[in-house]
Amino acid sequence: MKQIPKYKIYLPLIIAIAFVAGVWTAIALFSNSPKVFSLAVPPKDKIRTILDFVRNEYVDKIDTDSLVEKAIPEILHNLDPHSIYIPADEALAISEPLEGNFEGIGIQFNIQNDTIMVINTISGGPSEKIGIRAGDRIVMINDSLVAGVGVKNSLVMKKLKGQRGTYVKVSVKRKGRDELLSFNIKRDKIPIRSVDVAYMIDDKTAYIKISSFSRTTHSEFVEAIFRLKNSGMENVILDVRSNSGGYMDASTNIVDEFLAGGKTIVFTKGNARPRKTFYSSDNRLSCINLKLAVLIDEFSASASEIVAGAIQDNDRGWVVGRRSFGKGLVQESTVFGDGSVLRLTTARYYTPSGRCIQKPYAEGYESYYEDILNRFMNGEFVEADSIKFADSLTYYTASGRIVYGGGGIMPDIFVGMDTVRYTELINTVLDYGISYSFAFKYTDNNRDELSELHSVETIEKYLDSVNIMREFYNYLLENGIKFSYAEYNKSYETLRLQVYAYIARNIIDDKGFYPFINRIDNTIQKALLMLNSNESLITQSLQYHR
Repeated sequence: MKQIPKYKIYLPLIIAIAFVAGVWTAIALFSNSPKVFSLAVPPKDKIRTILDFVRNEYVDKIDTDSLVEKAIPEILHNLDPHSIYIPADEALAISEPLEGNFEGIGIQFNIQNDTIMVINTISGGPSEKIGIRAGDRIVMINDSLVAGVGVKNSLVMKKLKGQRGTYVKVSVKRKGRDELLSFNIKRDKIPIRSVDVAYMIDDKTAYIKISSFSRTTHSEFVEAIFRLKNSGMENVILDVRSNSGGYMDASTNIVDEFLAGGKTIVFTKGNARPRKTFYSSDNRLSCINLKLAVLIDEFSASASEIVAGAIQDNDRGWVVGRRSFGKGLVQESTVFGDGSVLRLTTARYYTPSGRCIQKPYAEGYESYYEDILNRFMNGEFVEADSIKFADSLTYYTASGRIVYGGGGIMPDIFVGMDTVRYTELINTVLDYGISYSFAFKYTDNNRDELSELHSVETIEKYLDSVNIMREFYNYLLENGIKFSYAEYNKSYETLRLQVYAYIARNIIDDKGFYPFINRIDNTIQKALLMLNSNESLITQSLQYHR
């Protein structure tokens, strides 16, 4: 018989011993592992307990304060899209536009070819007073080179802005001078205007553009109204398109100027906030006799929607344009000792008819902000037929007109995006900023002559006289833009007004820009048509489509 090797006889015994040894080794290792604590921690104290454990027991030394800063936004992110935490180093920059001022040197600038170009100085500001001019190139700030080094807007702002009363040294290159000119500028409070422009768009219609609702919006509006009343104003176009909101009282004060006393403007309510209704007071500016059209679009939100909803539900004027954003959550701010800010949603806005302005957000943050893109893809920006309303979302204005809830304000008069006027050539020019860059270059090369022009009329007359569009035609060719002569002719008037608008903005700011660009704005033209007609808002057949 063949003898079996001894190692095979003892192999099962060897495996068994190895297994038992492994088990005992595991037990020994486990017995040397950290203890498992069992604590009865109330849920509300769990975060604090975890942070204490991390601080005291974590393998590496770690700054738990930084963890808190990262955790807070994530917590708020799970509440709603508008509850936010603002770190201390960002809070001031975010709040400045709403406060209506900032502290700095008072210039408007742009960066072209790695060069900081002064577009305009703010009237009455430190830079204007000390001699900075439009067209100056900023080369150095506090002896640091900022030209030709890939400088960014954020860095320029950081260097130029600062506490009121402090100084900043700015060295500029000015055309006609070989040497740099140095200015020691004392920073001061610089106003930020929220009423971009207010002018008579025709013999009896005023156009007022509000870009945000800040602490100074109402006073700016009052100033504009008094000035325009002396120009024969009978109608008002109030443009809050692309106005993302701001302070609620700024918007209610604007509405108040158009309503008789005792009318509901808006009401709010939330889980910890009982209903609070805001009513109109006795009229102060006699705007109650002015015919009114409010312009909105998909980027009109929050305070802008309060204005549109109040005007619509009180049958006070036409709301013209496209469905608004649908931001109807009320935030209250809490400022912490380190300067950081918590903006927590505490209530919802409701229009006088009871419509909730807020659109749904239950499907998540990304879906919420993709809503605008979905509207575009579904054709809502072009055809009102693309917008569907459920019967449960039907509400009624003071006179019994039907309006709809479900998020945002649907206008009385729908005006889709202009897909006829905007040819492929015009879209290419817009996409690549051709008209803007041409206007910038032309203004810079002809600043002495253009600085003598102080009104839209004189600017238009001058640009016509020098045949500026011939230069623009050549500029298109130089930049490799392909187009046929027939397409150029079809696009000519729109291109002309765009070029004139940008040049005028470089000379006299927005009061030069809007009078040109508004001539090719279909929403404004539709509002003018309604205001100048004898048709009554209440008897009008609304342009809703089911």
